[in-house]
Amino acid sequence: MNKPDQVLNDIAARYLLVLGTATADLWSELPHDLQHLLFERAVVLGHQREQDESLREQLAKFLHDHHARTQAR
Repeated sequence: MNKPDQVLNDIAARYLLVLGTATADLWSELPHDLQHLLFERAVVLGHQREQDESLREQLAKFLHDHHARTQAR
């Protein structure tokens, strides 16, 4: 990969990181339908790089442990 391509990949990775972080920060404020859609998409995307079938459970536990609205459920 040449230098300009690497810079573009780094920029895209940064944007994806901050968008993901913002989504996680606002998770408990999102409508349930949107939470479900994002959660299912994350599981699908995560399985492209990771064959760990426990990703769904790990992600659910993370969200449950980090958000007041889901902690009460």
